[in-house]
Amino acid sequence: MKRIGLISDTHGLLRPQALAFLHGCDHVLHAGDIGDPAILAALARIAPLTAVRGNNDHGDWADALPASADIVLERVRIHVLHDVATLAIDPRASGAGVVVSGHSHRPSIARCDGILYVNPGSAGRRRFRLPIAVGELAIDGEDVTARIVELDDAAA
Repeated sequence: MKRIGLISDTHGLLRPQALAFLHGCDHVLHAGDIGDPAILAALARIAPLTAVRGNNDHGDWADALPASADIVLERVRIHVLHDVATLAIDPRASGAGVVVSGHSHRPSIARCDGILYVNPGSAGRRRFRLPIAVGELAIDGEDVTARIVELDDAAA
């Protein structure tokens, strides 16, 4: 079984609670609005990292990131992008079983037409009354389950 850490919308703030949650993951996915390339370096020290550019990511470091990425872990294809509203592929036709996105700052897990859609929410600064959160995928062969965990933001 593989544990895949999900994080998004850090906006330049990598909370110690998020790092602690991601520790021990087999892979980390960042769904954009990173805000600082140092966050990518810190995440890459935890596990192999796949990151995409968000609408607030600018500069040479951000230009080097793709707008979306596809990765296969175990026997599951995962499509990662920042804003699910800009999804330019048919996940089912592409063979994706999971779509991971961010942007809205609203954590969610939903299944639609056999595809698992996960938004881990925002792990950065609180926006409105939305929770501070991260997520994970547990992958065992072709089986995937998702979980979202709210973080205490006292140490922000």
